[in-house]
Amino acid sequence: QVQLVESGGGSVQAGGSLRLSCAASGHTLSSYVMGWFRKAPGKERRLVAAVSRSGGTTYFTNSVKGRFTISRDNFENTMSLQMNSLNPEDTAVYYCAALESSYTYYVSRRASEYDYWGQGTQVTVSS
Repeated sequence: QVQLVESGGGSVQAGGSLRLSCAASGHTLSSYVMGWFRKAPGKERRLVAAVSRSGGTTYFTNSVKGRFTISRDNFENTMSLQMNSLNPEDTAVYYCAALESSYTYYVSRRASEYDYWGQGTQVTVSS
Protein backbone atom coordinates (compact mmCIF):
# COMPACT_ATOMS: atom_id res chain seq x y z
CA GLN A 1 0.00 0.00 0.00
CA VAL A 2 1.33 3.41 -1.00
CA GLN A 3 0.18 6.63 0.59
CA LEU A 4 0.59 9.79 -1.45
CA VAL A 5 0.39 13.32 -0.08
CA GLU A 6 0.46 16.39 -2.29
CA SER A 7 1.56 19.84 -1.21
CA GLY A 8 2.43 23.17 -2.76
CA GLY A 9 -0.89 24.23 -4.21
CA GLY A 10 -2.21 27.74 -3.82
CA SER A 11 -3.38 30.86 -5.57
CA VAL A 12 -1.24 32.81 -8.01
CA GLN A 13 -1.72 35.40 -10.68
CA ALA A 14 -1.38 34.58 -14.33
CA GLY A 15 2.25 34.31 -15.30
CA GLY A 16 3.28 33.09 -11.88
CA SER A 17 4.79 29.80 -10.78
CA LEU A 18 4.05 27.04 -8.32
CA ARG A 19 5.85 23.87 -7.39
CA LEU A 20 3.79 20.87 -6.39
CA SER A 21 5.31 18.06 -4.40
CA CYS A 22 4.14 14.52 -3.80
CA ALA A 23 5.52 12.57 -0.88
CA ALA A 24 5.09 8.83 -0.73
CA SER A 25 5.16 6.41 2.14
CA GLY A 26 4.54 2.72 2.56
CA HIS A 27 6.65 1.58 -0.36
CA THR A 28 9.60 2.78 -2.38
CA LEU A 29 8.56 4.80 -5.41
CA SER A 30 11.21 3.22 -7.61
CA SER A 31 8.70 0.52 -8.56
CA TYR A 32 6.09 3.02 -9.75
CA VAL A 33 5.32 5.15 -12.73
CA MET A 34 4.29 8.54 -11.32
CA GLY A 35 1.82 11.00 -12.73
CA TRP A 36 0.16 14.32 -12.07
CA PHE A 37 -3.49 14.60 -13.01
CA ARG A 38 -5.81 17.55 -12.71
CA LYS A 39 -9.54 18.01 -12.54
CA ALA A 40 -11.15 21.35 -13.26
CA PRO A 41 -14.79 22.07 -12.36
CA GLY A 42 -17.10 20.48 -14.87
CA LYS A 43 -14.27 18.66 -16.63
CA GLU A 44 -12.87 15.17 -16.54
CA ARG A 45 -9.70 14.31 -14.72
CA ARG A 46 -6.84 14.49 -17.20
CA LEU A 47 -3.19 13.60 -17.12
CA VAL A 48 -0.89 16.60 -16.98
CA ALA A 49 2.50 14.91 -16.79
CA ALA A 50 4.00 11.54 -16.05
CA VAL A 51 7.46 10.14 -15.44
CA SER A 52 8.75 6.59 -15.74
CA ARG A 53 10.28 4.63 -12.90
CA SER A 54 13.77 5.57 -13.99
CA GLY A 55 12.93 9.16 -14.82
CA GLY A 56 14.13 8.50 -18.33
CA THR A 57 10.74 8.90 -19.97
CA THR A 58 8.38 11.80 -19.43
CA TYR A 59 5.04 12.80 -20.87
CA PHE A 60 3.36 16.19 -20.89
CA THR A 61 -0.03 17.09 -22.19
CA ASN A 62 0.24 19.60 -25.02
CA SER A 63 -1.14 22.53 -23.08
CA VAL A 64 1.67 22.44 -20.52
CA LYS A 65 4.64 21.59 -22.71
CA GLY A 66 7.44 24.08 -22.23
CA ARG A 67 5.86 25.41 -19.03
CA PHE A 68 5.78 22.42 -16.66
CA THR A 69 8.58 20.15 -15.56
CA ILE A 70 8.20 16.83 -13.78
CA SER A 71 10.89 15.27 -11.65
CA ARG A 72 11.28 12.48 -9.14
CA ASP A 73 13.68 11.45 -6.43
CA ASN A 74 13.46 7.74 -5.76
CA PHE A 75 15.76 8.01 -2.76
CA GLU A 76 13.65 10.66 -1.10
CA ASN A 77 10.43 9.01 -2.33
CA THR A 78 9.16 12.24 -3.77
CA MET A 79 7.94 13.67 -7.04
CA SER A 80 7.54 17.28 -8.08
CA LEU A 81 5.78 19.33 -10.71
CA GLN A 82 7.27 22.73 -11.45
CA MET A 83 4.65 24.91 -13.06
CA ASN A 84 5.69 28.13 -14.75
CA SER A 85 3.82 30.72 -16.79
CA LEU A 86 0.57 29.66 -15.22
CA ASN A 87 -2.68 30.78 -16.77
CA PRO A 88 -6.30 30.59 -15.59
CA GLU A 89 -6.85 27.42 -17.65
CA ASP A 90 -4.44 25.66 -15.28
CA THR A 91 -6.86 26.14 -12.39
CA ALA A 92 -7.80 22.72 -11.05
CA VAL A 93 -7.31 20.22 -8.28
CA TYR A 94 -4.04 18.46 -8.93
CA TYR A 95 -3.59 14.82 -7.98
CA CYS A 96 -0.47 12.74 -7.60
CA ALA A 97 -0.81 9.12 -8.72
CA ALA A 98 1.33 5.99 -8.75
CA LEU A 99 1.23 2.98 -11.07
CA GLU A 100 3.17 -0.14 -10.20
CA SER A 101 5.10 -1.28 -13.24
CA SER A 102 7.75 -3.79 -14.23
CA TYR A 103 8.97 -1.58 -17.05
CA THR A 104 11.71 0.94 -16.48
CA TYR A 105 10.73 3.44 -19.20
CA TYR A 106 6.95 3.02 -19.32
CA VAL A 107 4.51 5.85 -18.72
CA SER A 108 0.74 5.74 -18.92
CA ARG A 109 -1.81 8.41 -19.79
CA ARG A 110 -4.76 6.36 -18.54
CA ALA A 111 -6.04 7.22 -15.09
CA SER A 112 -7.58 3.77 -14.79
CA GLU A 113 -4.11 2.21 -14.77
CA TYR A 114 -2.90 4.10 -11.73
CA ASP A 115 -3.09 2.19 -8.47
CA TYR A 116 -2.74 4.88 -5.83
CA TRP A 117 -3.88 8.47 -5.57
CA GLY A 118 -3.29 11.41 -3.30
CA GLN A 119 -6.03 13.58 -1.90
CA GLY A 120 -5.36 16.46 -4.26
CA THR A 121 -4.18 20.03 -3.92
CA GLN A 122 -5.96 23.09 -5.30
CA VAL A 123 -4.25 25.36 -7.79
CA THR A 124 -6.01 28.60 -8.62
CA VAL A 125 -4.68 31.01 -11.23
CA SER A 126 -6.30 34.41 -11.50
CA SER A 127 -6.13 36.68 -14.52
